[in-house]
Amino acid sequence: MKYIIALSFIASVASIICGYWLEVDYAQKLIGFGVLGLFFVVIPLFTYHRWKDRDAKEYMLTKEKIEDMRKKEGDRRKL
Repeated sequence: MKYIIALSFIASVASIICGYWLEVDYAQKLIGFGVLGLFFVVIPLFTYHRWKDRDAKEYMLTKEKIEDMRKKEGDRRKL
């Protein structure tokens, strides 16, 4: 999976660079496809790859976690 992400990233960045560097009629399309590749292919694949084995509940802010943080800081206010 990480090789697919790396290859897609390199291809997208190369497309953007070629769009800026080459003097061709379709340079703007190269830049556009490079940006679309980054935002619609590379970033979702990277996000999925990094979060696939994690539990999202660990990162959610709940009342219990707020109370635990306040206890650690010494704050005695109630919610």
